[in-house]
Amino acid sequence: MEASSATSSERLKELGSAVIWRLLLKYSLPAVVGTVVMAVYNIIDSIVIGHAIEDPNVVSGIAVTFPVMNLGTALGMLIGAGAATRVSIVMGQNNKRQAEIILGNSVQLTVFIGLAYISLFAIFITPILKLFGASPNSLPYAREFMLWILPGMVLMNLTFSYNNVMRATGYPGKAMYTNLLGAGLNVILAPLFLFGFKWGIKGAAIATDISMLVTAFFVMSHFFKKDVTLHFVRGTFRLDWQVIKSILYIGMAPFLINVAGAAINAIVNNSLVHYGGDNAIAAVVVFNRFVTIFVMIVIGVCQGMQPILGYNYGSGRYDRLFSTLRLAIVTAVCVTSIGSLLGAFNPRVIASMFMTDEDQILCAINCLRITTITFWMVGFQIVGTNFFQSLGMAGKAVFLSLTRQIIFMIPMLLILPPRLGLDGVWGCYPICDFVAALVTVVMLVVQIRKIKSKKLAIVS
Repeated sequence: MEASSATSSERLKELGSAVIWRLLLKYSLPAVVGTVVMAVYNIIDSIVIGHAIEDPNVVSGIAVTFPVMNLGTALGMLIGAGAATRVSIVMGQNNKRQAEIILGNSVQLTVFIGLAYISLFAIFITPILKLFGASPNSLPYAREFMLWILPGMVLMNLTFSYNNVMRATGYPGKAMYTNLLGAGLNVILAPLFLFGFKWGIKGAAIATDISMLVTAFFVMSHFFKKDVTLHFVRGTFRLDWQVIKSILYIGMAPFLINVAGAAINAIVNNSLVHYGGDNAIAAVVVFNRFVTIFVMIVIGVCQGMQPILGYNYGSGRYDRLFSTLRLAIVTAVCVTSIGSLLGAFNPRVIASMFMTDEDQILCAINCLRITTITFWMVGFQIVGTNFFQSLGMAGKAVFLSLTRQIIFMIPMLLILPPRLGLDGVWGCYPICDFVAALVTVVMLVVQIRKIKSKKLAIVS
């Protein structure tokens, strides 16, 4: 038992002592694999469904389910991201008991919220899908897919929440293997159910449900082992309002990012139906699925960055804080720059992966060429937002989250499409990315100066 305790202690101490680039690589690489694998779930569904079912309306049907699923993911992130950040900070303050209480409270919150939103979605699924842009042609496909995938969404929330905590407590590799397990199953089961069993669109949903069941079991079993850094302890499951507030306060930033994304998707989808019809809806599937890969890589870097920032901020080691931030920004911008280049120069190849109808492909090509012009800036904006979240500054993180998704996008959608038509809808994306990045620069510079002033005050 002493050996296990020593190992757990060493896992946390390295956050405050190891070489930054090696530490960020150690924590980010598994996180990147994990987040990309999570994205692969939906990408596999899109690719397999797009080629297994001949009706082109099926691609549009899947498109309108994305924002609905994002709402479910947002509720999972509300707990998972908040719990992971709070655990990192209190562990940096050597308060393991408080971390155990956070762990116990978060599992109840995740299950309760998951069951609540699944019930509401099941009851109101048809009007919800219509709100998010489902047309009479695409609605049957969207409704069937959502009704079959709903049971697996609470399992997805558990997996996401506790993967974050697992990573934050010194097990980035194990968190990665958890996601790889689920993705591997989905890669096997989705084609089997669609092409082999001929189950149609519900086959892709069932494949995802089974994969998430196995993954959730694997990740939750980790926290029942007494020799890990942080595990479930009797007496920590009773809900503590102060703990709940601290989790929800920090988790509010990523929650609002996803809620805002879902809201914008609803507005965008309705604009696309008006100016471009179902082909435009199908085109946005290609854009969303393509950029998701790069965004998820950046989010993985941020997840690897989070425990390093939280621990060193909690222990007052600000030089390590800034070094980690700089390295994360450079990495993220390089990643999203690759996405910009591929979107500009290889749009047909990308579109053909998801669809076979030539009219849809041509629409997607135009979409990619316009929307990815300033996508290279998105990596910086995501890291900046996560910097504030990792330090527990939820208000600032929420504001930055809303700049790109709501504050700038909605006015652009009201101004550009009436003048430029469908190209105006696509043009909103690069403009909002550019302006949001500028706002992030200003807020980061101001915050870094405040932290440096605090450090000087402590030294003097």
